[in-house]
Amino acid sequence: MDAINTADAPESIGPFSQAIVDDGTVYVSGQGPVNPDTGDVEVESIEDQTARTLENIDAILEEAGTSLENVVKADVYVTDMGDYDAVNEAYAEYVSEPYPARCAVEMSDLPIDIGVEIEVVAKL
Repeated sequence: MDAINTADAPESIGPFSQAIVDDGTVYVSGQGPVNPDTGDVEVESIEDQTARTLENIDAILEEAGTSLENVVKADVYVTDMGDYDAVNEAYAEYVSEPYPARCAVEMSDLPIDIGVEIEVVAKL
């Protein structure tokens, strides 16, 4: 196993790696809409939060040698399932067919004050 770390995505806020590469697969830890340069959440709308989150994921995948085009599975966590359609609209701007397998789950809370967190699994 190899840990992936990039300054182009937010630092981990706990004892976990941004991603792990193992046997040709990249496992990206849950990411949120944190600006990696400032460490702050600078976007409010759920669409902008989703976009920033996916940009962070893309930076991690790029560091690992792959991209969003190679994502096979995504897990999306939202604090309000009423945002589902808006998250999907933003998400669709970053993924292409065949779309990754995916789940979406409403959480009562996330580790920081955000509306969406996404984790992915991608092939190298």
